[in-house]
Amino acid sequence: MSPSTLSVISHPLIRHKLSYLRDKTTPTKLFKELVEEITMLMTYEVTRGLEEEVVTIETPLEEMRAQRIRGKKLAVVPILRAGLGMVEGVLGLVPGARVGHVGLYRNEETLEPVDYYAKVPKGASARDFLLLDPMLATGGSASAAVAYLKRQNVGSVRFMCLVAAPEGAERMAIDHPDVPVYAAALDRQLNEKGYILPGLGDAGDRLFGTR
Repeated sequence: MSPSTLSVISHPLIRHKLSYLRDKTTPTKLFKELVEEITMLMTYEVTRGLEEEVVTIETPLEEMRAQRIRGKKLAVVPILRAGLGMVEGVLGLVPGARVGHVGLYRNEETLEPVDYYAKVPKGASARDFLLLDPMLATGGSASAAVAYLKRQNVGSVRFMCLVAAPEGAERMAIDHPDVPVYAAALDRQLNEKGYILPGLGDAGDRLFGTR
């Protein structure tokens, strides 16, 4: 049974693209394109709860009342480096979003996150933050990144990944029960090295051709 904070966005197009993303023969260029496309498809659902306000506009024919996203809108924060591959997928739908960065890497022995860089857009308290990382494995990096954003007094946080492990989803639910987690797939488990099974390998290496 998955944690109550986790939502798996299941759609034929996402499942189709994810099958190619997982395939070890998929080349770097196509892998990048698929990450962006899946992220864009997910963003439509992830942003469904953004707060709106009513504004008065003039159409070519008459005045009307319409809905727009309230306040300073959305801020997108990728967890470096793999999260960078998801940014354009969000900006394709929300081009006005501001972009910050959180730099974390996983200690290969302890599997715990080590931070080395962090910066968020101004006016954080008035923004809804969307935190991005293709993989939610142990949950250590995601939890640490959310904790950093909370220390900046951000308006709200959502976390979006492509593939999640049960262990990472459970840790996020325990550490941050107020943060919704969205994934394209919930996989079976982690292996002894902390990699998701069946997973898709190291997303950063596959995105940037360093495998």
